[in-house]
Parts: sequence; C-alpha cells; structure tokens
Amino acid sequence: MKDKLIRIATVPISLKILLKDQLLFMNEYFEVVGVASTGEELQEVESVEGIRTVALDMSREITPVKDLVSLVQMVRLILRERPEIVHTHTPKAGIVGMLAAFICRVPHRLHTVAGLPVMEAVGKKKKILLLVEKITYFCATKVYPNSYGLQEYILKENLCPPTKLKVIGYGSSNGIDTEHFSRVEEIVQSSKGLEDEYGLKAKFVFCFVGRVVKDKGIDELMSAFDKLSYEFDNVTLFIVGKMESELDPVSFKAEKILENNKSIMHVGFQSDIRPYLAASDCFVLPTYREGFPNVVLQAASMELPSIVTDINGCNEIIHDGINGLVVEPKKSDVLYDAMRKFMVDENLKVLLSTNVRDEIVEKYDRKNFHQYLLDEYNEVIENV
Repeated sequence: MKDKLIRIATVPISLKILLKDQLLFMNEYFEVVGVASTGEELQEVESVEGIRTVALDMSREITPVKDLVSLVQMVRLILRERPEIVHTHTPKAGIVGMLAAFICRVPHRLHTVAGLPVMEAVGKKKKILLLVEKITYFCATKVYPNSYGLQEYILKENLCPPTKLKVIGYGSSNGIDTEHFSRVEEIVQSSKGLEDEYGLKAKFVFCFVGRVVKDKGIDELMSAFDKLSYEFDNVTLFIVGKMESELDPVSFKAEKILENNKSIMHVGFQSDIRPYLAASDCFVLPTYREGFPNVVLQAASMELPSIVTDINGCNEIIHDGINGLVVEPKKSDVLYDAMRKFMVDENLKVLLSTNVRDEIVEKYDRKNFHQYLLDEYNEVIENV
C-alpha cells in the first residue's frame, strides 16, 4: 500500500502550472491528494495529473477570520486523510497547511519557499510577514528554498535553523520541460507569423514575460525602453502578461508609456509563450524579487540570452557576460545601458547565446528534478 502524500497550494493554478507533471510522477510512488482553493483549474489538475483533489478555500490576503476557518477545515481534512507527508507551496497554504499538519502530528511536514513577498515589504507589513514565515518554518520538519539566494535570506533573517533547510537539486520548484521549450520547427514557423504580424523583420526584439506589476520592474523597463526606442527605430518590445493593477500597480508614467509607445507590443496573457520567445533576440526580467524564475529557464532553453537583475534565482541562472547580463535592480539607467549594449554590439547576442541551452538541459530538466524530489521524499521517510 502506498504512503499518502498531500500537496497544498493556495490557488489551483499553482498546482496546474507550477507543479505541472510533478503530481502525475509522484502518483506512481504515493497516493497523491492535491488541495487548493475552489476553481475550475482544480478539476483540470485531477484530470491531467490523475490524482484526487480537494477544494479548500484559502485567501491570498491576510484575513484572520477566514484563515482560522481554513485552518479548522485543513485540520479536519488531514485527520480524515492521515497522510505520511504534507508538502505545501505558497505563503498562505504554507502557514495553514504546516500549522494543521503540526497540530495533527503528521510525521513529515515539508514546505517549499518559492519567493518571499516579505523581501519587498516595509514597516508593520514586513513584521507580520516575517512572523508568518517563522511560524510556517517552525511547524515544518523540512524547508526547501527553491534557490540558494532564498536560503541565504532565510538564514540571514534567522527564520529557521540551517538543519531544516535544503535546496533540491540545483534550485527551482519543478524544473522545466526542456523538450517543450525548444526551437522546434513548428514554433519557429509560429514565430515567423509574429514577425509578419508585428513587422519585426530587421528589428531587434526584446521580450518580457510575467505579471505586469511594479515588483517585476515594469517601471524601470518602460523608462529604459522608452529612451531606447527614441534612439533606435529598429527596436521592439513584447510585453507578454496580464496587467494586475489591484495589488501592485505600476506607476502612472509607466502605464502611459505602455499604452502610447508604438514600439511596445502588449499582447496580454498567452497560454503558449514559445512563439514570442522564438521571435525575440533577448529576454528581459528586471524584477525586484523572485524565488527561482521559471521564465528565465524557459527563455534560456529557447536559446535566448537574458538581461536580469542581480537578485536570488536570476543570478543563479544567468551568469554575467556568459549567457546574459546581470544588472542592479531598480535602476532604469543601468537597464537602459544593458539593453543598449545589445543594440550596438552585433556580436553580443551570438556570443551570449552560445551553449545557453546546454546548462539548462543539464541542470534543470523537469524529469531530473522529479527524481531529485522523489529521492528527498524517500530519504525523509527512511530517516524517521
């Protein structure tokens, strides 16, 4: 009989996208139950990953009354399921799931850290978020930062003892499908369609993929690219992602540049980003904070050099002057200089693209990561 493994995320899209294929793989070795808030994606996870799912609503915000209700429901669920392992992802699922598993004395309580909002918080909010992380890690038996930079931050803030911490493999929460993210003929042809649609021939194309919010560095990107596009008429920027103005809006100035600069193509959310990456010459992610950014892995797997900020995760994938450029965060002038380098140096793209995919395939292929995680599960079970 298989041991039972409960995987918990705050919202179902995290199970669907961030843990794609991982639950299916683990279901060969464990009885896997996926838990997340109500949503149509939860049924998709059940169907695609072949696991049983349970809807349990959790708020993404700090909502004490709702959070208490979620905790009580989670305790009841765990007592009913009696799992060997509870493994949580995302901050709210982390504190609710780890507290409930601690109360129920689940033997193996595992939490993955994939980005910390507290890193950009200030004042009272920062204190609250630090407390939430400390409680989560206290209740966990093992904590898995998905980058070495996050591990250093956790130790610096004294959030948990080093004996609880471990980075799985080389980092990441799930690796990427390097066969999917490759320049196969079908994707190359789709990218040529984009070249025709947006008039990209003879243009240098930058690409950003992600939520259009302030902490992704959109203010700096808009400022840098606006200046660049006035200097060069053969440059284009794809913005692939949804504008999210509720929680972390971009500045009014950045919003206006996004709307009015004719060299910026804001195409919104795309279910398949590969044609946009294949149609581009350089990927740009001027983010303020990350865990371990999948999109940088995906761009590199598509043989694109990147410009990223010197923060954890990003600077573990991109090595300055080798497979991209690493710049100081929150500095639009520094970002402009890096983007301009690609415009004036015709050989830079070729130089930085050489072997950019090879390291990604070697270190971050999804199948390898799944085996790393399975080995970790077996190790924690054996070392009771």
